[in-house]
Amino acid sequence: MPNRAERRAQEKRNRRGIPQQYDQTRGRGRSGMIDEYALQQKSIRLQEGTDGEWKPTASFETPEMTADTDIALRNPKLVKAPHSVRQWFRVLSWALIVIAAIAFVVVMWLPTKPIWLVGGVAVVFAVGVLSLFFTAGDSKHNPNLDANGTAV
Repeated sequence: MPNRAERRAQEKRNRRGIPQQYDQTRGRGRSGMIDEYALQQKSIRLQEGTDGEWKPTASFETPEMTADTDIALRNPKLVKAPHSVRQWFRVLSWALIVIAAIAFVVVMWLPTKPIWLVGGVAVVFAVGVLSLFFTAGDSKHNPNLDANGTAV
């Protein structure tokens, strides 16, 4: 049975560092721990097609416009003008929403707010939002969805 001085000395030694319940190394060195930052960087380098440790270079290359950097070149469907009635109604729906938002800001600053004006702005906004549901295209033609319908 250790005496009181030895127990106190042991408790004092145990109090150093991080508490035992938070110590993932359980008293060992940190050499066996996984470095999450290094794993993330390695994952990024593997996705870019380069492997190994990152080494700085002295070259200053300017990125050229390629299909990977320019959205319009990567997906030309994003910049085409509306060519069907449904797409024109979709543009009109977004225009109604923007006009209603601007009108709401204007109405908000009026000293006297007639209830019919606030109601009219709310109705125009609601019509714009509801019309988006009716003019929405098929999900299989949406470039932002994968095969399971999950947003990417």
